[in-house]
Amino acid sequence: MSREEAIALLKEYLHNENLFNHSLAVEAIMRGLARKLGEDEEKYGLAGLLHDIDYDFTAEDLKAHSLKGAEILEKHGLPADIVYAVKVHNDAHGLERKSMMDKALFATDPVSGFITAAALVRPDKSLVGVELKSLKKRFKEKSFARGASREKMATCTDMGLELDEFMAIALESMKTIAADIGL
Repeated sequence: MSREEAIALLKEYLHNENLFNHSLAVEAIMRGLARKLGEDEEKYGLAGLLHDIDYDFTAEDLKAHSLKGAEILEKHGLPADIVYAVKVHNDAHGLERKSMMDKALFATDPVSGFITAAALVRPDKSLVGVELKSLKKRFKEKSFARGASREKMATCTDMGLELDEFMAIALESMKTIAADIGL
């Protein structure tokens, strides 16, 4: 599936603009991680872009979230490794993160929201001035971006990345698409 086809599919199922922007952010970070890890950038990008495809109709039932998404992706012929990464990114299912892509998507999902929150508290509501040192400081503030699981972000070590390096890759990746996501 091409990126254009994936975006069309995502728009068919996901209508919330903030969630759409979140999907674009996760895609960008996943691509950045693929480059760093020597992995398939297209596959990582598709997994990131499509990971929340079912969220509009599963938000109230987190036990169904990602399982329905995996079904949609399977039905549309996406590779099994992407389907599994999407399924496993929701830890409610207790599935093992087997591949590097599984581990990347699991850690990336919350870090995108964390970085978005860091941009939105700035006077200019922009990623331009967000720096790694401010992210590190905010990471320690439990009340900041409460929904962004610090524990999930910290699993970046499962990919062989320290938290600082992971957050730096995520921040720089998101900055490359800042205009596309309104930041």
